[in-house]
Amino acid sequence: MPPPNAPPPEPFLHVDMDAFYASVEAKHDPSLKGVPVAVGGSGPRGVVMSASYEARKFGVRSAMPSARARRLCPNLTFVSPNFSRYKAESEKVIEIFFSFTPLVEQISLDEAFLDVSGASRLFGEPATIAQRIRERVRDERELVCSVGVAPNKFLAKLASAKAKPDGVCHVKAGETAAFLDPLPVQDLWGVGEQTATALERLGVRTVAELRALPDGVLQRALGPGLAGHLHDIARGRDERAVVVHEPAKQVSAEETFDTDLDAPEHLHRELLRLAERVATRLRKDGVAARTVTVKVRFANFKTITRSRTMAEPSDTGARLYATARDLFNALPLDRPRVRLLGVAATGLGLSATEQLRIGTRPDPWRDASAAMDKVRTRFGADAVDLAAIADSEPRADTPPRRRKK
Repeated sequence: MPPPNAPPPEPFLHVDMDAFYASVEAKHDPSLKGVPVAVGGSGPRGVVMSASYEARKFGVRSAMPSARARRLCPNLTFVSPNFSRYKAESEKVIEIFFSFTPLVEQISLDEAFLDVSGASRLFGEPATIAQRIRERVRDERELVCSVGVAPNKFLAKLASAKAKPDGVCHVKAGETAAFLDPLPVQDLWGVGEQTATALERLGVRTVAELRALPDGVLQRALGPGLAGHLHDIARGRDERAVVVHEPAKQVSAEETFDTDLDAPEHLHRELLRLAERVATRLRKDGVAARTVTVKVRFANFKTITRSRTMAEPSDTGARLYATARDLFNALPLDRPRVRLLGVAATGLGLSATEQLRIGTRPDPWRDASAAMDKVRTRFGADAVDLAAIADSEPRADTPPRRRKK
């Protein structure tokens, strides 16, 4: 028997909202309840971001092209995403989580890890807390969630997937192997398409078969790093704690175009627009970035990325754009047909007052960017923009942008 005050053996919860975006839209517009709904772009290049369970019965899934979703479900209703609405609803749901434990790690708008090891005396065992959370989310927010209860974060996340929709899955400490063994290896973190193919060549399709594989064989096939990771998670091992707040590791923005772009001036203008969007978010978060990454997806869906670390961290769109433009111009391209562009900023650190070296001048864009931020805060996000961007709207020869991230 464990000591009376011992923490529960399965103290980790993973709460995952069910069809969150679609459910929030149905809550906002009751006419959408009970019908197939997809949140995303409905155009020829549209992508489904969230699908109601009524739509999923037809095979509609997240990340599916909207054209294919419409073929699968002709009566599908498309709704444009409203992230401010989702963010506001997410904050209310997170407040419910914090009412049970201060150890909440939000990993997206619709999911979070909870450590309830210190909450049992007040609210009951972890499985009971999971059920109470589901009831409060349903009663107070009119939404549905699924919860995984397990000895660690990895197992809790797997369990919440098995609990969907609208359920609780409890993986007990002594039943880890029985839970993991029948699962396909693709369910494990770190197993993508290439790793799954490599494992299949070894005759490994399930977690049980992976665990039975000799360590030496796995290391020769995948390398010591990935082999060690899979060795641990195939046995249900995960030592990570719930992190209440973890600063963002990346700020990014990307756009998929309804019509492929190929003119250099159009591509440069879009890079500038994306760099400005990333820089605005950096300044809002009080951070600056050292590394800029450009992502390019072509009409044939081939995707390439290129990165460069700047001499000094920056939070201005001009410097991010200059680096992104140089990366793009260095690509061996000849009138490419570009489907998607993205700009990401990494190597984030706290933004500080610019330190000047002897003989250098301050970045003139810092004051200009700060002034634009103030105008946007007071008069709205569209109140002011760079002339190079503003002059392009509207332009008949500039394809409309459809989807943002």
